Amino acid sequence: MLRSLKRLLRRLRGRDAEAEAARARRRAMKERVVPWFAARGDETLRLDYPLTPTDAVIDLGGYEGQWAHDIYARYGCRVLVFEPVAAYAAAIDRRFADNDQVECFAFGLGAEDAQVGINLEDDATSIFKEGEATEMISIRRAEDFLDAQGLADVALIKINIEGAEYDLLDHVLDSGWIRKIENLQIQFHDFVEDAEARMRRIQERLQETHEITWQYPFVWENWKRREDAGSAS
Repeated sequence: MLRSLKRLLRRLRGRDAEAEAARARRRAMKERVVPWFAARGDETLRLDYPLTPTDAVIDLGGYEGQWAHDIYARYGCRVLVFEPVAAYAAAIDRRFADNDQVECFAFGLGAEDAQVGINLEDDATSIFKEGEATEMISIRRAEDFLDAQGLADVALIKINIEGAEYDLLDHVLDSGWIRKIENLQIQFHDFVEDAEARMRRIQERLQETHEITWQYPFVWENWKRREDAGSAS
């Protein structure tokens, strides 16, 4: 009985600690987004690129397809949207049913092929969170899929995949595919274990081929390929 009570107390303390950590993250995020909103970043920085109709853009984490819509409306370029949640992917398909320049793929890209469970929470849907509403999703190895698409160069890739960005970016860097990407628009998330240290390591590696053009830590940042980095194609 005493051991059971002790185990229960440990679990309760653990839950209390997790809840406090989540509250601390929310407080930090509220502070981080103030300068982002002041700059109207969603309406300016995230859409302001020298794109042309012949460019290819990748949207990782399509959700409702709004960013893909805004990019296409402004530049008329080809947009490949990746959304692994079935309901969201179906909605994106319907949204762009009459537009053959925007294509939705009902899976995510990652470091390896996998089937994983994901917690459904609107635009905070993540494989790194627990919840009651879940479904199984498909992940494809990014290098293999992108090579099969015959993409010699990607003008812009948007990455908002709720914690899965770390494994994906390590893979893109390890594979050398990073040199085929002109701009990376990344949202890092802080609820993943060792998030800040992993983010710093990735940023250090990105500096070998890219340079930061704007940065709002753990909100959004953009990396542009340096002229001396060239392309792997």
